[in-house]
Amino acid sequence: MPYEDLRDFLDQMEPKGQLKRIKKEADWNLEISHISWVNDLEMKGPALLFENVKDYPDKRVAMSVLTSRERQALALELAAETPFMDVVNHWRTRISQGISPRWVDRSPCKENIVTGDDVNLYDFPALWTSPKDGGRYLSTAGCLITKNVETGRINLGNYRGMIADRDKMAMLLTVSKDAEVDLRGYAKIGKPMPVAWATGVDPALWLCSVHTFPPTISEYDAAGSVRGEPVSVIRGETVDLPIPAGAEIALEGEIVPGERVPEGPFGEWTGHYTAGFPKEFVKVKAITYRNNPILWATHPFIDSWSTMTLTYTAALWSDLQRTGISGIKRVYRPPASGGITMAIISIEQMYPGHSTQVGLAAMCSVATHSLKVVIVVDDDIDPEDWEQVVWAIGMRCEPGRGAQIIGRGWTGPLDPSLPMGERVLTSRLLIDACVPHEWGEKPERVVPDPEMMEKIKSQWAQYFAL
Repeated sequence: MPYEDLRDFLDQMEPKGQLKRIKKEADWNLEISHISWVNDLEMKGPALLFENVKDYPDKRVAMSVLTSRERQALALELAAETPFMDVVNHWRTRISQGISPRWVDRSPCKENIVTGDDVNLYDFPALWTSPKDGGRYLSTAGCLITKNVETGRINLGNYRGMIADRDKMAMLLTVSKDAEVDLRGYAKIGKPMPVAWATGVDPALWLCSVHTFPPTISEYDAAGSVRGEPVSVIRGETVDLPIPAGAEIALEGEIVPGERVPEGPFGEWTGHYTAGFPKEFVKVKAITYRNNPILWATHPFIDSWSTMTLTYTAALWSDLQRTGISGIKRVYRPPASGGITMAIISIEQMYPGHSTQVGLAAMCSVATHSLKVVIVVDDDIDPEDWEQVVWAIGMRCEPGRGAQIIGRGWTGPLDPSLPMGERVLTSRLLIDACVPHEWGEKPERVVPDPEMMEKIKSQWAQYFAL
């Protein structure tokens, strides 16, 4: 059975040793995020639920929810030990269908309703995540819900959001991402864009919100496919938008095209701060939330590395498959690249130029936002094994033949390899680390004798017994 919401997921993680409840008081100002930092990077620990947040006795914060491959597998109702490539392929297969959301009339998210002058975003334990951030961020693991004014398509996207005032949440709407495209549509007709925002949704829906889909697909439909049943949604109090019925906290309001407030700096998934500058903001008109709500928060360059590797790997692999190019065996976007800036693709070569064709096709995917390096390797190389990839580059790539630089690639405002104010276009590097298909005589790789290896491994302890 799919998880109904974040609470359901966390409750089921606890007996599996995948959740730790933190009952000691922890401060929203740096302490919670830094505990998560140590937990994930040094301890490789479980999901964390902070139940005693300073200044917020009746509210909780969840961190590190999907920062392990085991919890990602469990979030998709797979066994924790499922190999990562099997998780990716399960994800790709499930999101290719489409099950529309189901409207409901009642939801725990409506247990508390605040409107008008009573709205106060500071009533929630938004975190100060990194020391030089420009403010407290309420949205690091939330879904911004928008509707395309021309097509009616509903989009859910994960965008960072900083509290700018009691009723204002400044958001980074990256150019050409769906919410920014939707906002342009409202600007054309001279009207504010109605929006909703929700956090604490079930993990499948949140993963869909950080996945890259073609602009015609709604994340609600994709999440329904992943879950195997529709996502339950409820209408807002002040906006005619579907809000996840399982949400812990939901905001309703509007974004007025052209109106901005200061936002940032913020420590992003790149491991660098992005400069603060005026951004669009949600003018919040209503807040609904559950009793004892859980704010799902992320540490951007920890959680993003984990989740983007899954979702962006799947998105690129699916896009390559749709091109009809044969021979693609595995696709991987390494966590240390944020799951975004680099892609490694293993192929079974079938004709001269095949490897170059695959690399160039990868650069044309809708999932190429900020992609800068594509490495193509033969199918005897495991793209998840960086030592093997480096070996292939060092032993099979002749730079004059195998390296190409492509100009004018799409990028975003977060890329620290580009100077401030020029983060619009980037060059892209294709590294062809394959043995050329057309070579008649190919170098033979040294591999051990399989029977001897099996014998040695079966008797391994005996070699050291005396």
